[in-house]
Amino acid sequence: MRFDFVTIFPRMFDPLLAEGVIARGVKQGLLDIRVHDLRDYTSDKHRSTDDEAYGGGPGMVMLAEPVLRCVEAISPPLHLVLTTPQGRKFDQAVALELRDKQHVVFLCGRYEGFDHRVHEALQPDEVSIGDFVVSGGELPAMLMADAIGRLVAGVVGNAGSVEEDSFFKGLLDYPHYTRPEELRGQRVPDILLSGHHENIRKWRKEQALRATLEKRPDLLETAELDEEAREILRRLGKF
Repeated sequence: MRFDFVTIFPRMFDPLLAEGVIARGVKQGLLDIRVHDLRDYTSDKHRSTDDEAYGGGPGMVMLAEPVLRCVEAISPPLHLVLTTPQGRKFDQAVALELRDKQHVVFLCGRYEGFDHRVHEALQPDEVSIGDFVVSGGELPAMLMADAIGRLVAGVVGNAGSVEEDSFFKGLLDYPHYTRPEELRGQRVPDILLSGHHENIRKWRKEQALRATLEKRPDLLETAELDEEAREILRRLGKF
C-alpha cells in the first residue's frame, strides 16, 4: 500500500515515519510513504504556494498550479483524497474502502484551502475527520493514513487485534485489563480469571454491546448483529 502526502510542511510527517504502526509497516516493506513539498513544484524565485483571494477576504488561498504539477508527477494509478471539513465523514468503513485503493494521495491544504480549480481539475475524494476545523490537512491525513495502514495485512502483527477494534464490526470495544489483579480496591472481573474461554467470549461480547448501547446507540442501526447479539440486546432492553 502506498501513501503520498502533498504539503507545504513536509517535516510534519517525520514522527509518522519514525515511530508507531505506520513506521513498522514501512520497515517491513508493507507500506510505501512519500512526502512531497509543494514548494518544489513552484515556478517563481520565492517558491510561492499561496496568494491573496480574488474578491478579498481574511486569509490566503493556496495556488492551484503547484498542486496540479505535483499530482501529475506522482505515478498513477492513484486515488486522490482532499482533507476538508466539507467532505464525507471518515469512519472505519471509509478506511476499509481506501485500503482497497492501494495508492492514496492526500492533498493537505492550509489557510483558506486550495484554489477551487484544484477541485474542478482533479475531482478529489473530499473527506472530513469531523465537524471541526484544524490548522491544516496534515494531521487529518496522518490520522487517516494510520487508520487505513493498520488494515493492510501484516502491518499489525496480531490480525485478531485489528478485528476486535472498536468499529471493526460496528460496535465499540469491550473493556481490557492486565496485571495486577487488584489495584487500589478495584479488581479484574472474576470471569476474566476463570480460564473459561467461551464464557469470556460471551462476557466480552455483552460488554461491547453495553458500551455501544450506552455511548453510541446510533451504531446499532448498522452494526453486524447475529442472533446472540440480538438476544443480549433484548435482555438489556434494546429490542
